This record gives sequence, structure tokens and C-alpha cells, in this order.
Amino acid sequence: MSEQKQQLFIITGASRGMGEAIARQLLKPGHLVIGISRQQSARLAAEAQARSAALEQWEYDLAQPLAAAQALQAWLGIQAGAFSAATLINNAGVVARPGPVEAASLEDLSNAIRVGLEATLLLSSAFLRGTAGLGAARKILNISSGLGRRAMAGSASYCAAKAGMDNLSAAMALDEATKPAGASIVSLAPGIIDTDMQSALRAGDPSGFPDHGVFVNFKASGQLMSPEDAAAKVLRYLARPDFGQTVLADVRDS
Repeated sequence: MSEQKQQLFIITGASRGMGEAIARQLLKPGHLVIGISRQQSARLAAEAQARSAALEQWEYDLAQPLAAAQALQAWLGIQAGAFSAATLINNAGVVARPGPVEAASLEDLSNAIRVGLEATLLLSSAFLRGTAGLGAARKILNISSGLGRRAMAGSASYCAAKAGMDNLSAAMALDEATKPAGASIVSLAPGIIDTDMQSALRAGDPSGFPDHGVFVNFKASGQLMSPEDAAAKVLRYLARPDFGQTVLADVRDS
């Protein structure tokens, strides 16, 4: 009897927050989980060892995403026939210091767009090319935000990255729909999560960030989901039989 093939899951921003929680929840028999982050997660490594689960942690700075995409493309190129299904979860994102664009450094603005949008584009291209032989057994899940669909003062770079992610997802989905067995693609708003990003928004200067009080209230009123709860909801959405039928989705609508 031939050995059953693994399912491949690639997650960016897997060293902390919801990305780490998603990776942890995917550490199961029959899965190979690859996390792509600036640094490795000791917690993730320990849990993989405890569960005897297959995990690789690739250290790449997605502010320079070409290197990570080239590495993924090269790696997938020698994995022919190794997997029964493959999923890419573009989770990594960066919020620049809250305020108008002229108050942020050019480096911070560039970083936000490169991590949030350019990395998604390049890794998606490498993934689709490298997994073409799997046909419809492929999914791309892009972690978007309500701020990609509703602009907010003081968050222009993050809004732009997420709006770009949404439209990129929609365009890629149209391309995949022309193929006999194209990949399923969703750009999913995951809800409001208690992460370092929320902390950064609460620490913003209200004089340049009119919605500062909204984010303070999210925390004070207990509206923030834990990364673990948010990851579970995201993975339930990923497992839906109709995944991909709605490209621009919100986990709260499921």
C-alpha cells in the first residue's frame, strides 16, 4: 500500500499572533506546515515536537519579499507529486505608526506595502506556479481587513495594502476561473483580534488618528477575539465546502 500523501499549508507571519495560532492548529498528522516569518517561534517548534507533527520554519523578512517567493518557487519545483492538496495563507501584515502619511517615515510606509501586498502577490504567483499539478486541490486564503473595504484616517498604508489584497484576490480568482481546475481564492476579513497591531493602534496619537478612541473601546469593552479563537474561525472558513465561491468575505458573515 502506498503511503498517503501530506497536505501542505504555508502560512506567513507564523511566529506570533493569529498566524502562529493558525499554524499551531494545523499541526496534525498528515499535514506539513511551513511558517514564513522574520524569526522562528519557539512555541510552535515545541508544539510540533510534542505532537510529532511536520513543521518547517523559514526565516525571511517579507519587507524584502522577492527572496521568500524565489525560495518557495524553487522548493515547490522539486516537490512534484509530494502532496495531495496545498494551501497558502497570506497572513502577514504591518501597520505603520497611526497618523497621516506625511507623519510616517518613507521606510515604514514602504514596509507596510511590501509586507501586506507585494509579498502576497509574489508568494501567490510562486505558489500557483509550483502547485499547478494539483489542479483544484489548491487554496489561497488572504487575511484581509474591514479597513481594506472602508478607509480610515490615520491608516492609509494599511488600508491601501488590504484594499490591494482584496482586488488582487478578485483578479486572481477570475484568472483561476478560466482554468479547468483552478485554485480557490478568498480574501477574508477575520474580525477584531487582540494582537500587537491592536496595541499599536491604541498607542497612536489621537491628534493624528481620529478613530483612536474606537480602538481603545474595543479593548475596554471586551470586543477583541483572542488569536486562538480567531484562528479557529478562519480555519473553519477555510474548510467550508463552498470556499472560493465568495472571494471578498468576512468571517463574521459565515
